[in-house]
Amino acid sequence: MHTNRRKFLRNTMLAGIGTGLTPLAAIGKEHTAAPKNLPMDDSDASLNGTITLLQTTDVHCQIHPHDELFWENNQAVFRKTAGYAHIATLFDKARKNNPNTFIIDTGDMFQGSELSVKTTGKAISPILNAMGYDLYLPGNWEVVYYKKNMQTLLGGLDAPKLCANMYHDAGEGKKGELVFPPYHTWTRLGVKIGFLGYTDPMVPLRQSPSYSKGIIYTKPEENLAYYINVLKEQEQCDFIIILSHLGLSQQIALSNMPECAGVDYIFGGDTHERVREPIVGKYAKVVEPGAFGSFVGRLDLQIKDGKITGEQYELMEVNPQQYKAKKEISALISKIEAPFTKEIEQVVGYSKVPLYRYFVVENTIDTLILDALWWKIGTEIVLSNGFRFCPPRSTPNADGLIPITEGYIFDMLPVDATVRTAKVTGAELLKWLEKELNNVFSKDASKRFGGWVVKFRGMEVSFNAFGEQGKRVQKVTVGGQPLDPARTYTVAACERDGDPETMLCRIPNVTEGKNQPYSLHLVLKEYLSKHSPVSPLPSGAAKILDAPATLLTQVSGVEYQFR
Repeated sequence: MHTNRRKFLRNTMLAGIGTGLTPLAAIGKEHTAAPKNLPMDDSDASLNGTITLLQTTDVHCQIHPHDELFWENNQAVFRKTAGYAHIATLFDKARKNNPNTFIIDTGDMFQGSELSVKTTGKAISPILNAMGYDLYLPGNWEVVYYKKNMQTLLGGLDAPKLCANMYHDAGEGKKGELVFPPYHTWTRLGVKIGFLGYTDPMVPLRQSPSYSKGIIYTKPEENLAYYINVLKEQEQCDFIIILSHLGLSQQIALSNMPECAGVDYIFGGDTHERVREPIVGKYAKVVEPGAFGSFVGRLDLQIKDGKITGEQYELMEVNPQQYKAKKEISALISKIEAPFTKEIEQVVGYSKVPLYRYFVVENTIDTLILDALWWKIGTEIVLSNGFRFCPPRSTPNADGLIPITEGYIFDMLPVDATVRTAKVTGAELLKWLEKELNNVFSKDASKRFGGWVVKFRGMEVSFNAFGEQGKRVQKVTVGGQPLDPARTYTVAACERDGDPETMLCRIPNVTEGKNQPYSLHLVLKEYLSKHSPVSPLPSGAAKILDAPATLLTQVSGVEYQFR
């Protein structure tokens, strides 16, 4: 009895030290008085029960229910999911059933829709605050409006933020102070949980380097062991969770590093993977709950006598029929969105086929973008970044056509980049292709980033995804002719803000780089105005030789399937 009481006193006194907060502030904004479930006596019952941890990630400002793609019985199946008003109902039910519930978002909250772009993310903050989150981790896209806006947006959220590897740039490449506190602690039923945060250190490489100017990122392993020791020894945590926005492959690699010893779980994000059963690494278990608000990850910890005796994890699909919209959230969203609704819902074209961007190699959304660029530019090769971004659109209208709205253009391309043309040698193209493929399929999981094969038209590439580094490409043709290493080719893609004229779509050493007087959005809308309805079926320009064309994840070597 006395031991349990001492543990309770230790937990409640130290709960907020990690972030410089009082214990009540560390618990979360909705708990402004001593929570009723915390023990105030020596009763054993007060140390028994369940702790529930809920996680969303990569919602990307998708505030409404939308079509979602599932891979079932070796085919794509679409059904409605998500919407913040529906997620709020799921949260409320969880809290009602168990007051010992803690809710987390692990990043990419402020980028991904027209509403967000038109308001520089500000429209999203009131929605997030109304949801009642307890803790946030910034994602790789939180910097899309640059550092100062990132700080303002995250600062406007009521719940604490954490990140142990984002530093202010003190000049000359020297690290200043951390932008956010590195960790946070929370106590329930005599169990103290420590949360430690890490976001993607490759942000300046993966995205336009200008976005993150003023921030220095470090690899998690540089201070991970130190903070685990702080949480274990100083904070006396019973359970440690890394909140991560690194991508599933990187998170699995981290779970196998010795620096991760002492961590129980990694709650991941970034690659929009759907982990339904925890992936068991050498030192920690890894989960990731999909994207766009379609799923909520749930970890239940069973507690007896103030000790963790069991656990259960599930990936909860946010079915709008099962979780009816919370009226208060729906009303708030309608009010915020009202000035922009007409523009967002304006139809700019139609598709005859479902639009999606989930497969590693080729997708209909990417094909649509490539077709538009090819039609407009006239270069020998056009390129588009490979990433799993934008929820699907598959619901037809009364005429059997799928509307493409102004808002959906922003969903596909939240950054309306300028089109850039350049010239590049065949040798540089081949070197670039090998590098891009290694970014996706590297045998060393810690070296994978980007997630999906870059997209192209005018060029055909046959490759072995799981071949040797530098030897994956088996055949390349341009315009039906074998790639000539000595020849110079014309290429078009989008400009990345901050890249020099000698860089195009991460291809170095290009020549005659020139920005065109039009953006990706303008090209796409002009193309749709002249060619709608479209049928952007993948052409097979990228031919994967050692895996199916329907490959849905870059993750390999572990028991995991995307579905």
